[in-house]
Amino acid sequence: MIAKFTAIAAAVLIASPVLAQTGDAAKGKAVFARCMACHTVDPGVNRLGPSLAGVIGRTSGSVPGFAYSPAMKNAKIRWDAKSLDAFLTKPAAQVPGSKMIFAGLPNPADRANLIAYLASASKK
Repeated sequence: MIAKFTAIAAAVLIASPVLAQTGDAAKGKAVFARCMACHTVDPGVNRLGPSLAGVIGRTSGSVPGFAYSPAMKNAKIRWDAKSLDAFLTKPAAQVPGSKMIFAGLPNPADRANLIAYLASASKK
């Protein structure tokens, strides 16, 4: 029974990289440098993309003052580690029709680190 549980737990962790590892916010800040042309973590400061301040727990398409695509407004994604991990892997696949032109972050560690940074930046 224990072996079966261990095998199931291992499969879940392998299938979900964000759950398998905890990100490093300091390393995530370096990853965020790739995002800074379009995004900021400053509340109320939108650029080509919306501010990512407070993104954890927010619903997609909901930052006041940002002109979202209909696709992002209608996606109704609640941003958490799992949904951000999926979106950041390949944004166009997650929300077809989004204005997000970034191809994505294929490296699970980069995504986990970025998500950790966004979570820590949201607490400031």
